[in-house]
Amino acid sequence: MPATLRLVLGVLFVLAGVALVTVAVLGARSKLPRNRWAGVRTAATLESAPAWVSANRVAAPPLAAAGAVCLFAGIVLLAAPPAALGWIVTAIGAVGALVLAGIGGALGDRAGRIETATRAAEAEADNGCTGSCAGCDLVAGCRTALR
Repeated sequence: MPATLRLVLGVLFVLAGVALVTVAVLGARSKLPRNRWAGVRTAATLESAPAWVSANRVAAPPLAAAGAVCLFAGIVLLAAPPAALGWIVTAIGAVGALVLAGIGGALGDRAGRIETATRAAEAEADNGCTGSCAGCDLVAGCRTALR
């Protein structure tokens, strides 16, 4: 692997690792604001603030592991490995980080969907009738009769 390519890839891996670890730490501490660039961004997680927080808390450990893989790969590449080792480290680092980040995203999306479904079930249970009324005209009657 040419020295210039090795240095560029090493720096990119280190920067990606720092970014992933930062997102993981902020997500684990519930300090990651909803934004356009970082975090688990799916329809379920963007639906509400509690879903966003829950999703990013769940995704934090795999994202931190992906960041650690990137940091390790970047440090190894910057430490001037032999040519063949550089390609192996690049391949393992890229695949490992992508797989771990994907797992974190999938787990986070699932947590966001569960949070959204739980909140919807709680809201439905709070309406008083819990689905026993036959129509909208009767909902008001049920609420007054139950309360």
